[in-house]
Formats: sequence, C-alpha cells, structure tokens
Amino acid sequence: MSETVVNIHEAKTHLSRLLARVEQGDRVVIARAGHPIATLEPIRDTRRPRVPGRDKGLVVIGPDFDDPVPEWDPDYMHPEDPLREDRR
Repeated sequence: MSETVVNIHEAKTHLSRLLARVEQGDRVVIARAGHPIATLEPIRDTRRPRVPGRDKGLVVIGPDFDDPVPEWDPDYMHPEDPLREDRR
C-alpha cells in the first residue's frame, strides 16, 4: 500500500483518478499548505457473515402474543369511553 500526498486543488481536479488509486489499495493524503488535513483510504469490510440461529434464545414470544390488546377491545373499554362506539 503506497501513500500519496496531494494539495487541495490537485485533489479537486483529479478526484476520479485519486479514487481509482484508493480502490486499488493506495492511501491519499490531502494537504493544505503542506499540512495534512484529510485522508482517502479504502473501506475495509468488517461485516461478519450471517449465521442462522446466532440469536437463538434471545427472543422470547409469549403464548398470548396475538391475543387482543384490552384497551382496543370494545368489551374491555369503559362504558363512557367515546371511542367505544367507533370500535363496534
């Protein structure tokens, strides 16, 4: 992996060429008046491959997970609740 130092004007003018070099593994340092201010470098893929069942046992679904929610069931609503009639 090589490293190249370029000034801001050169980086703006030749961005496509610099990115092509970065894709090949080079590192480009962008400098202002000779002082480094930024780097262009390849992104390393740090994702792990998906493994089926890796989270097994971490999620628990109760036996009543699909039961009606009482506050939305008109039979459980207070008789004075204005939404009671809308739910029938």
